[in-house]
Amino acid sequence: MMSNDLNQMLERTRRNTLGDLLLRTRERMPDKFALAYEGRRVTYAELDDLVNQTAHAFREQGMVKGDMITVMSKNSLDFVVLKFALARLGAVMIPINYMLSHDDVAYILEHSQATGLVASTDFAPVLEEAVKRDSIHFKFVMDLADGEAVSSDLADWQSLQAVRSDQPTTLVDEDLADEDLAHVLYTSGTESRPKGVMLSHKSLVSEYVSCVVDGKMESRDVMVHALPMYHSAQLHVFLGPSIYLGASGVILPNATPEGILETIEREGATQLFAPPTVWIALLRHPDFDKRDLSTLEKCYYGAAIMPREILKELAERLPNAKFWNFYGQTEVAPLATALQPEDQLRKLGSAGKPSLNVQTKLVDDQGEEVPRGEVGEIVHRTPHAMKGYLNDPDKTAEVFQNGWFHSGDLGMMDDEGYITIVDRKKDMINTGGVNVSSREVEEAIYELEGVSEVAVVGLPDAYWIEAVTAIVVPKEGYELSKDDVVQFCAEKLTKFKVPKYVEVTDQLPKNPSGKVLKRALRDQYESVTNQ
Repeated sequence: MMSNDLNQMLERTRRNTLGDLLLRTRERMPDKFALAYEGRRVTYAELDDLVNQTAHAFREQGMVKGDMITVMSKNSLDFVVLKFALARLGAVMIPINYMLSHDDVAYILEHSQATGLVASTDFAPVLEEAVKRDSIHFKFVMDLADGEAVSSDLADWQSLQAVRSDQPTTLVDEDLADEDLAHVLYTSGTESRPKGVMLSHKSLVSEYVSCVVDGKMESRDVMVHALPMYHSAQLHVFLGPSIYLGASGVILPNATPEGILETIEREGATQLFAPPTVWIALLRHPDFDKRDLSTLEKCYYGAAIMPREILKELAERLPNAKFWNFYGQTEVAPLATALQPEDQLRKLGSAGKPSLNVQTKLVDDQGEEVPRGEVGEIVHRTPHAMKGYLNDPDKTAEVFQNGWFHSGDLGMMDDEGYITIVDRKKDMINTGGVNVSSREVEEAIYELEGVSEVAVVGLPDAYWIEAVTAIVVPKEGYELSKDDVVQFCAEKLTKFKVPKYVEVTDQLPKNPSGKVLKRALRDQYESVTNQ
């Protein structure tokens, strides 16, 4: 029987936490360009020094392992520093979606029992106003320059730059384990109150390995980090794996088409991730054909389903690039399946096969596996999976059944094992007692010339139960009538799938990750069926 000291030594020797990943990269390539942000460029040695200084400052202030620390900011270098500094200490990072309502922010602070707040100057007042407890021990503003004072309305907040400036760069090495909690990521709350997804160091590191292998990522890559880092896709599918590998990255505070296109050309970027709505915005921007995008080799999409017609257009206009479809949920850190470049045309519209560390099947309502070619709920077994929903055992039990994580997505698996997403369970439309996939209708409408974007939802209807309703955004210079859309769909779709109502608008509501907010559309157009 081994002694406690020997057990601790073995655990430390075998440990693999987020903080360990950065340390190893620093030791392999200390002088390698790691990240650039607003004119500042840091090597891996400089990044690791900043992480250690920040961790020392937090520890000196009394922060300890297990403290729940919320972070609210747009993308920045310090956002990355915080991710690894908190990981070194064993504190838990809780990135907050800066587009959430005041009530949702207050809910997260209370629900998580946060003990610390870190925010940019834009969002520190938002957190200050949302706090309802006296047990917040740490408050830091993260984007103040040297010597810049905290504003008078944030009297008990401190400058992050000031508190760490004189701290040592020596390694902060706390007693941590792989299964310790690293992050709590709150779901978007588009259908209900946000849920806190608990991800351990083990969950994240195993997911990074899957991303690297299935995304063909390399240390020579230059990644544009444009989508919000509070979201699991940018934070854990791209930023985390790039640090693990020792690749380079350019951080943008916002995902504007002009900023992304200019950065690709200036930095010779090889990688870009964006959800379909952002890819569409890039295609439609006048700079797309003016910028040199020839260095772009690896393009990734996810977070929502990519319309087939948009993918075809991207392939034509970016001939040097290869495309991957990454599919998953925050609850699996978030990668679950991947569609490789060589399969993009052969399996157009598919989410691919389970990623390296994931086992996936499709089941019916009783949990029994359905035959190939039939619709079922997508479920996973994987070390990527969350430890559960924070302070919510009932919802945790709902999604973990029979030893599988239940995604809530419906799909079909073909004879080769490729999965096609049919729809979210909640986005299936029950019209006249028959289920219609909103995605199928959207795909048909995207084939209509002049359509830039479309979202299909079910609206309450006295006769149909739910009426299939299409909200369409025309391309610039095109005019589309409701009759145009209905007539086109009548030629493409079975009669009961043709939209009963069509609304033409200039934009769709989206969250900062580019996901269309269908609940907002249902609320906005609820009265359409009563006219």
